[in-house]
Amino acid sequence: MQILLNTAVTLTLLLGGNPEKPVKKNWVSLFDGTTTRGWKSYGKAYAGEAWKVVDGALYLDAKSKQTQNTYGGDIISETAYENFHLKLEWKIAANGNSGIFFWVQNDPANQSTVWLTGPEMQVLDNDGHYDGKINKHRAGNLYDLIAGTEGAVKPVGEWNKAEIIVNKGKLQFILNGITTVTTTYGNKNWDSLIAGSKFKDMPAFAKKIKGHIALQDHGDDVWFRNILIKEL
Repeated sequence: MQILLNTAVTLTLLLGGNPEKPVKKNWVSLFDGTTTRGWKSYGKAYAGEAWKVVDGALYLDAKSKQTQNTYGGDIISETAYENFHLKLEWKIAANGNSGIFFWVQNDPANQSTVWLTGPEMQVLDNDGHYDGKINKHRAGNLYDLIAGTEGAVKPVGEWNKAEIIVNKGKLQFILNGITTVTTTYGNKNWDSLIAGSKFKDMPAFAKKIKGHIALQDHGDDVWFRNILIKEL
């Protein structure tokens, strides 16, 4: 037993770890800055043609008028995540709407769209889009569940730094360094939030706490870059 223990410790040290602490996982890039590799439109094996890479950003070209179909559509990450820290930058066109989703279930046979299963951090032109007048629908909000701290979003056309931290029952949204949402999930409080929202009659919404990251095609130009994730 002692020999096996010493061998395990030696291997851990050789691999650069600490035998008393688990090795922490590193940040992983979900976007290489040059291709749509790693992403696919929901229900498909590839990213729709309306999703392009321009100047190092993943860009939804809504001007083509071919989004929200085989040419566009919401895109999801190849990997599903449970406890994680997601960082990315986004900017939205004037009057635009989009979103960043998590816990999305890749189940197109039973769920027609990503928002039937995954909660959303809202991406929005607060001043130009009508959703900006709706409580819990503004940029940085936990869409239709929690109204976020105001004053975090930058003017339309500028880059915003967003973070979503999901870890063992705790959820935090950060926008441009400002915490906009802090809550818990998987408890009575979470159930109450859903019961008071538009998702109350959607039986699969947020029921599974492991799923894909998704970027929304809402029919408006939107850009994402520097997409990084670390599993916790």
